[in-house]
Amino acid sequence: MTLSPAKEANRLSVILDTFHQMHGGARYPVDVEALALECASLFQLPDPVVRVYAADVKGFEGGLFRTGEAEWSILYNASLTSPGRIRFTQAHELGHYVLHRAGQESFQCSTQDMLEWTKAEKAIEGEADKFAAYLLMPLHDFRAQTAGDINLQILGACAARYGVSLTSAVLQWLSHTEEKAVLVVSRDGFMDWSCASEPARGAGAFFATRKSTIEVPSGSLASNAQISHDKEGVTVPANVWFPHAEASMPVREMKISADQFDCILTLLVLPRGADVWPPRDRFWVADR
Repeated sequence: MTLSPAKEANRLSVILDTFHQMHGGARYPVDVEALALECASLFQLPDPVVRVYAADVKGFEGGLFRTGEAEWSILYNASLTSPGRIRFTQAHELGHYVLHRAGQESFQCSTQDMLEWTKAEKAIEGEADKFAAYLLMPLHDFRAQTAGDINLQILGACAARYGVSLTSAVLQWLSHTEEKAVLVVSRDGFMDWSCASEPARGAGAFFATRKSTIEVPSGSLASNAQISHDKEGVTVPANVWFPHAEASMPVREMKISADQFDCILTLLVLPRGADVWPPRDRFWVADR
């Protein structure tokens, strides 16, 4: 039986909501380690997680392993220093436990696997990421925090509320927003990776960073070395980022320089009616 990542995470969220309504205490951020150790009892499962610990491992960020006849252990890389990354990694591995443990006895997950939210070629990693995102940032609460116009200041407050990285908060927003928005992570003037909301992809606003090397465009806020942060954003011509956009179309560009990771996070929000497909592709999409 295939389990739904969102549904299974929501089952745990309902339990957490009820517990904190009855007993008080901080609802967020989620104590993933404690939840993992109690998960089998909550769901009446015969094979519990018995350990969650840091380990000196190379080549992967976290793992889930069967460590006995009917026991599991979750580990995360001891080199991780960010509480947000640790929490998301733990939740990702808990997702494998809830969703996938019947299919295999060990899971070793890389840093890239923590970013596979919409990549079908790694279905179980995308499912574990979705489970983690819904567990740590339940949509009913997340939507309440992000009502109205969005910017990196608001998403940063969400990251602090849920105890996750800013990147995770942005990706969760992109996963359900009706805005045409794109996240770009760049290093040394080139895009490292990118993620677009579904409405943005439908309008041609995305970057195929896996297929080619793409330079951060000159004239963008991201390329301006004099400005490290602009969380509320500035308006730039959309054709700076999307060459086929109409000359009069604006895009709101926000930026944070993450010095500890030597990268720049850029969030682009296009107008609701934007269409930036090349003319031939625009015709094909309309005629499809």
